[in-house]
Amino acid sequence: MSKLWQFIAVVWLALLPGLTAAATPAPVVVIPLSGAIGPASADHVGRSLARAQREGAQLAVLQMDTPGGLDTSMRQIIKAILASPVPVASFVAPSGARAASAGTYILYASHIAAMAPGTNLGAATPVQIGMTGPPDKAGKPDSSAPASSNQDALSRKQVNDAAAYIRGLAQLRGRNVEWGERAVREAVSLSAGDALALRVVDLTARDIPDLLQRLDGRSVPMASGTRVLHTAGAAVITLPPDWRSRFLGVITDPSVAMILMLLGIYGLLFEFSNPGFVLPGVVGATCLLLGLYALQMLPVNYAGLALVLLGLGCMIAEAFLPSFGTLGLGGIVAFIIGGVMLVDTEQPGLGVPLGLIVALAAISGLFVFLVSGMALKARRQPQVGGEVALIGSHGEMLDDLDGEGWASIRGECWRVHSATPLKRGQPVRVTARQGLLLEVTPSSDTDKGESP
Repeated sequence: MSKLWQFIAVVWLALLPGLTAAATPAPVVVIPLSGAIGPASADHVGRSLARAQREGAQLAVLQMDTPGGLDTSMRQIIKAILASPVPVASFVAPSGARAASAGTYILYASHIAAMAPGTNLGAATPVQIGMTGPPDKAGKPDSSAPASSNQDALSRKQVNDAAAYIRGLAQLRGRNVEWGERAVREAVSLSAGDALALRVVDLTARDIPDLLQRLDGRSVPMASGTRVLHTAGAAVITLPPDWRSRFLGVITDPSVAMILMLLGIYGLLFEFSNPGFVLPGVVGATCLLLGLYALQMLPVNYAGLALVLLGLGCMIAEAFLPSFGTLGLGGIVAFIIGGVMLVDTEQPGLGVPLGLIVALAAISGLFVFLVSGMALKARRQPQVGGEVALIGSHGEMLDDLDGEGWASIRGECWRVHSATPLKRGQPVRVTARQGLLLEVTPSSDTDKGESP
């Protein structure tokens, strides 16, 4: 009998860790997504979903508050959601938050869509292309209006592409297809209550704990099969952006990228003008590479980038080839126009402010005109060195001369030649130079006093 109890005890101890693990629900990962959606946001969400899979999370909650963002970054996030083996719930929170433009697409692509009271979503029309034609009485774009340019045709293509994209996401998740198309074509928006009534979202919740309580026991269809959530009492792990995502978010800001590019160009210019300092060259090359890396991740208008570089080239040329301000002024104008055109999007938070462009142009122009003014002033001053300054200089013989000898000219010892014999200590005046030999003539004190 005692052996039987020993056997039961051994089996119980062996099964105890598994029973304890089964009783404890898998954790839930919360991924904050706030501000404009850009390359840094896409990188953060993709790596966070991969980490949620590694840590065995049963659910990843994407807590959103965004005005929209770049189309490429939005599609990168959606691809990560669709490929994730962990269910993803998009939660527009806290109250007062929004999921506008790109945020609406992300919410439609998620396995679960939720909103907090006092939030809204919608306005998913690509803002850089606008409406396809004059609106009719209902406020819809009139597709029958004739296109006046190639831009109208491009606008219709992009709107139709965006509408098809959100329609496919709605059909995949069983959400309201018609309203999704209206959000793209008519830029309409919905509050949390209306979104729930129209089957745009699955539920509303006050906060993360309330959301997890409402999701407990919910079945989520996945590619690998239906998964049942056990979120009541589950541990919550928040994954804020790490240093990599924050750094990427800073340098991919169009304003910061433009400043980095300017610092890089001026640093390299200073190093090339004054070889040997090293530090300006290293800092300049680093800033220029960071700026170019950021620009290649942004929707850059290459005509605008060319105008920025042309403007900088003209302003730099003004410093070395003073043209009475023509090159400098032309460079400032080209720089401002190029800066306005540089980032090809109208999404909030992703453009270069006009005030910053004007300030950078003014600082660059002031620096260039200051340097060119100093160079022009230096050119007008009499030359104090070289052969030109040496001719006409006065000196004193260091020994007796009968043909060639030595004299002190401007504090230096020179070998001199004179057709007239000269005595030691006799003042002389330089009349010509032949290599390292100076031609001198006797000089009186009166001539010395009149010499410049």
